Amino acid sequence: MDPFLQPLAQATTTLSTMSQPYYETMYILRPDIPEEEVETHVTKYRDIVVEAGGEVLDTQMRGKRRLAYPIAKHREGIYVQLNHNGDGQQVGPLERAMRLSEDVIRYLTVKQDGPLPTPRSLTTGASGAGESAAAATETVEA
Repeated sequence: MDPFLQPLAQATTTLSTMSQPYYETMYILRPDIPEEEVETHVTKYRDIVVEAGGEVLDTQMRGKRRLAYPIAKHREGIYVQLNHNGDGQQVGPLERAMRLSEDVIRYLTVKQDGPLPTPRSLTTGASGAGESAAAATETVEA
């Protein structure tokens, strides 16, 4: 290899190992389901990804939000974002489970390129989710 191009090849190799593709699944749950059932769905979909050979990177509860247009006669929905890593084989079983669930009104999985997202701690319990929803409401109103 040309000595002039060698640093460029090393930088490209380093860059490709730093930014690997991962998957981001955003799904919307019906707004009328209780908090405990939301947590059940979150853990169910996390387990499906792990059983299919993927690795869950992060789960974020985005809270209840107004939809841009009605979906299945619902004007609001509970948004959940699931970031996961794997070879792509975990997407099929995950989306199949969401498609068959009556509580999921919409879902979308996107393959992301770039640095892996920094994992956040999953807030467990009703008080943590309520506080984050209240904080989001305060920032919108301000």
